[in-house]
Amino acid sequence: MENKSFKIKIYADGAKLEDMLAVYESKSVDGFTTNPTLMKQGGVRDYELFSKELLAKITDLSISFEVFADDLAEMERQGRKIHPWGKNVYVKIPVTNTKGQFTTEIVQRLSKDGIPLNVTAILTVDQVKKVAAALNPNTPSIVSVFAGRIADAGVDPLPIMKESAQILKSLPKCELLWASTREVYNIFQAQDCGCHIITVPNDILKKLKGIGKDLDAVSLDTVKTFYLDGQQAGFAL
Repeated sequence: MENKSFKIKIYADGAKLEDMLAVYESKSVDGFTTNPTLMKQGGVRDYELFSKELLAKITDLSISFEVFADDLAEMERQGRKIHPWGKNVYVKIPVTNTKGQFTTEIVQRLSKDGIPLNVTAILTVDQVKKVAAALNPNTPSIVSVFAGRIADAGVDPLPIMKESAQILKSLPKCELLWASTREVYNIFQAQDCGCHIITVPNDILKKLKGIGKDLDAVSLDTVKTFYLDGQQAGFAL
């Protein structure tokens, strides 16, 4: 099933150039997000070089690049440096630094200056409210709420996502993003909650072709897999 079957935008989450270009060429996503952790895992050595190589190939879809400083002034400097790399660039700013200091002053200044932002690592409604108050309604923005990490903490993310969607309605150019996707069904949940975007890792993107498959057929395929694996392993009792 292609992403056009959904009302919600599907963004790929990653930082391997070849994988991102393959997904882009497949026309199965509406944008991309990256972060320093994904870049480290992807073996990126030169942040700016990697980003500009990617932007030279992908010019028509949104791509979010995250600052990696902890000092608030340095975060802002990095954000202003990243912004001119491309018209499709969103600057990712974490909602706080590692000391728990809110970055809303940075968000306010950058957004006021017309820099599209993706405010990330958000897990609470209070954080969403603070960010919404700092954003310029005339500047495009994304608010990334980590629904998967909320669920990992044993908390139902759906009420938080629904309330966040209501809060952000006052910002016409702001989009709510469901982050840390764990399974295909999260796409349907995000869509129903009023999210505009969901980030989907490659392993889950590959599972989209299974949407709508008959569950009896899935059951039979599962049984066949167990049987064949047992045979190939040569198990005997």
